[in-house]
Amino acid sequence: MFDLSFLVTETGIGDGSRYIDWLKQGLLWTLSVSFMSACIASSLGIFVGVVRTLPNAPLLRLLSRMYVELFRNIPLLLQLFLWFYVLPEVLPVRWGDWLKKDLNTLLSSTSLLAEFIFSSLALGCYSAARVAEQIRAGIQATAAGQIHAAKSLGLSQFQCYRFILIPQALRMVWPILTSELLSLFKNSSLAMTIGLLELTGQTRQISDYTFRTFEIFLISTLIYIAISFVITGGMRHFERRMQKL
Repeated sequence: MFDLSFLVTETGIGDGSRYIDWLKQGLLWTLSVSFMSACIASSLGIFVGVVRTLPNAPLLRLLSRMYVELFRNIPLLLQLFLWFYVLPEVLPVRWGDWLKKDLNTLLSSTSLLAEFIFSSLALGCYSAARVAEQIRAGIQATAAGQIHAAKSLGLSQFQCYRFILIPQALRMVWPILTSELLSLFKNSSLAMTIGLLELTGQTRQISDYTFRTFEIFLISTLIYIAISFVITGGMRHFERRMQKL
């Protein structure tokens, strides 16, 4: 029988917080980073994937391919370090100092806003490169006859993508996007490497304070599993809805 009473005891750092409060804060950061990264990955990924298939824009196709190859082939952990530690150093001094010092003071003296923003950007841009390739494959898998039929009806290229190509591509690659969303959610744990105490980071901190390593890591594992099931169930629900359209 596990003794979980340590979760409701005070941390002893003088602010009246309990270990369960740390766990809740970590979960909130995990969900926030995952949601923001998913928004970036989906919008940017669809845009880049569409650009990669434009028939009369060789320069745009080249730039989108360079983006995909750049972000897809650099390890995510290294990208996090580049965004958080290197980017402020290569920007003008005033901008770099604002990112390193002043950004976190916009909300409070102990805010993790900078860590949150850079984690979301790194994870979102990395995942967008993968989403872009799936969208490109879905568009290219669409029957060419439908494109010719749309043009014969007088639809513009924008309308062809908007009403025919993108909806069908999303329907075909939706199961793969489910896997990408799950990977994005799990990869959010890397945010602790730049100081964002999300769920995994808070779990390690609680373990260091209480020495209840087995119990706290088991709790975090169950939380990750539960959220993964929720994500999978939600994506399957939307998949069934899309199949009926």
